[in-house]
Amino acid sequence: MNRTPLNVLGTALIPCSYAPLTGYFRDGCCNTDMQDQGSHVICAKVTQAFLDFSLHQGNDLITPRPEYRFAGLKAGDRWCLCALRWKHAYEAGVAPKVVLESTHSRALDYVTLEQLQS
Repeated sequence: MNRTPLNVLGTALIPCSYAPLTGYFRDGCCNTDMQDQGSHVICAKVTQAFLDFSLHQGNDLITPRPEYRFAGLKAGDRWCLCALRWKHAYEAGVAPKVVLESTHSRALDYVTLEQLQS
């Protein structure tokens, strides 16, 4: 039986973004499975500071990559982030704000609800 994925608040996971189309499955949601090695489970409204941080960490989220159905991000876009990348950004003081209703409950395997709410 398929169960509805839950968000970090314990309610049904709602979509993060369709424009740009996000999610490990490019379905608009921060859904995950065992194949998702990066755990793309945190829905965040990205900032330029975060995009710059991610670029300096070797993850270019700005440049379009059509072969991956990725248009490139700009400040203000919502995106399903890897849990550990968000945690590293949090520790560096540049974590973008999280959309709790759209953040998969698996995020709590990496960070606390209090961190996500900050």
